[in-house]
Amino acid sequence: MRTKLILLSLLLASCNSVPFLTPYKMDIRQGNFVTPDMREKLKIGMTKPQVRYVLGTPMINDIFHNNRWDYAYRLERDGKAIEQQNMTLYFEGENLSRIVDGSQPVKTAPAKADGQAKG
Repeated sequence: MRTKLILLSLLLASCNSVPFLTPYKMDIRQGNFVTPDMREKLKIGMTKPQVRYVLGTPMINDIFHNNRWDYAYRLERDGKAIEQQNMTLYFEGENLSRIVDGSQPVKTAPAKADGQAKG
């Protein structure tokens, strides 16, 4: 009996080497997921409240760069990064002036003349 107990504890202690006894690791989603539809609604010339309505509150709000908003997203599955998105928006005053999208190209057509975005 004692030998079986010692053998069982050694087996459980070495769970990393046994492929079918791995612990469950849940999916971890962090940040703002920006869909292609959201990107299409984003236009140069939009105001900060309009951008916040389309994309949500930015993930990173830097007090040293008030005219820069960063939207970052990361999905981890089994402890490994599966998907990553990074998008940075730059404002001049209250209007969107530049979009730097690290994951997908964005249409940068100007917004309507009255500052209202479609959608």
